[in-house]
Amino acid sequence: MDLLAHLEAYVATADEASFSRAADRLGIAQPLLSRRIKVLEEHFGGSLFDRSRRQIATTELGMLLLPYARDVLDRTQRLRQVARSARRSRVCAVGVPADCAPAALARAIRAGAEHGITLGMRELPPRERASGVADGSLGYALVRAAPEQAAFRVPLGLASAPGPEGGASGAPPRTVHLEELRPRRGRTAGAAAPPPLLLLGEDQVPYFEDRLYRAAARAGLPESRIRPAGPAATALAETLAGSALLLCAEPFARQHGAHWRPLADRALHRGYDVSAAPGHAGTGAAPGWLTSLLTSAVGAVPARRGGPGPGAGDEDARTRLAARG
Repeated sequence: MDLLAHLEAYVATADEASFSRAADRLGIAQPLLSRRIKVLEEHFGGSLFDRSRRQIATTELGMLLLPYARDVLDRTQRLRQVARSARRSRVCAVGVPADCAPAALARAIRAGAEHGITLGMRELPPRERASGVADGSLGYALVRAAPEQAAFRVPLGLASAPGPEGGASGAPPRTVHLEELRPRRGRTAGAAAPPPLLLLGEDQVPYFEDRLYRAAARAGLPESRIRPAGPAATALAETLAGSALLLCAEPFARQHGAHWRPLADRALHRGYDVSAAPGHAGTGAAPGWLTSLLTSAVGAVPARRGGPGPGAGDEDARTRLAARG
């Protein structure tokens, strides 16, 4: 029995004191309304209406149950209204790296509102972003991928303490090779140890760490020089104090006043795809406006497709070698 439909027939008949008027009010045929009343009476074990008179009247049992029937229908209506309101204002969770530029994320939230979507930015590690998109707990996410396979690429580099000029110069920063960081021969016993290379949580993914350690081994860097950064604030404090080098993207370094030089090895850059939960919003793909804003928030650029550009032959060769191990 569809209890709500039967209760609606009961309440409408009590209000109208007429089967025909109640059927018109509900937009159903009178025989159907009569059957619903009959089924409800069998369910409650007594007559709800006195049909012996010319105009039907509500029985004593019918009057007793009527307030409860109205309450059930009222609560059902409120429940439907809350559900509709929740659907209209539902927050779409978006997984982003912890080092995104806040102003760029704010622009994405504002653009979402303009498109009728309430976006909720969730700063998550790479693995949680990928799993969140897969299980549908996230609507969209920036997902890490190998740079040669990803749609977008973020150049990584080394952040260090700013020089006397504050780390700002008119010329583009010179690329750095890991070979430049290896210990110099003939270093005296009392000399300060070379600074460690700190790895943010965003880069603590297996394939990237594997590539980094292999590249470091080829460059002659001890594995002990590379260690997890821990909290970003602590890593930045060490970096700005000149006691560490931080592997990060340029926007993150510039935002905190650090000097930054890009890594020459493109295999050690970050790769990103903007992924959507399966069937999300009926499209299964992130809208273009959101993709543009999310990739801007991490400083990503479209990955170069096709042949290498001028002077990129060595970089591309290193990328292919690193990818093969």
